[in-house]
Amino acid sequence: MSVGDPHIVVVMGVSGSGKSTVAAMLAETLGWDLLEGDDLHPAANVAKMAAGHPLADADRQPWLEAIAAWMADHLATGRSGLVTCSALKHSYRDTLRRAAIGHPGDITFLLLHGTREQLRARVTARKDHFMPPGLLDSQLDTLEPPTPDEHIITVEIGPPPAEVAVTALAAVRKRTGGAG
Repeated sequence: MSVGDPHIVVVMGVSGSGKSTVAAMLAETLGWDLLEGDDLHPAANVAKMAAGHPLADADRQPWLEAIAAWMADHLATGRSGLVTCSALKHSYRDTLRRAAIGHPGDITFLLLHGTREQLRARVTARKDHFMPPGLLDSQLDTLEPPTPDEHIITVEIGPPPAEVAVTALAAVRKRTGGAG
């Protein structure tokens, strides 16, 4: 990646990890576009999750492809951006990585990681979200930890969100050579 090339940061993690909060803080600081990945879920996916049923890979694939299309468009037009997406499996992350093929720029994954107890407390406390707390275990069971070859930045969610965002920003700037 050359200096000045666009960059996409995928803020990933299970439900309750703070993806939306941290990504919004990063987008504001960096001045980058932000896509809330959940906004691209088809109505059937939202209804399924709201009813307490986990999504299958077949449910997620069109959603992941829609996110990848947004990412590819940004890279192709020279715009950096952030996107929130659980990106739980290697294969899901591979779908998103393909957005960079044929475009200048790069994609970085930023995993917001917390303990089961931290995450459960967060999902139980939040209001007006379609994802019920009962699906947290399903997401944790589905999450495939990053492998070294994926070069994923991992940030712990224990501190307050503003501190998590500062830590994430420093890691992103280091990875992108100071982009943003």
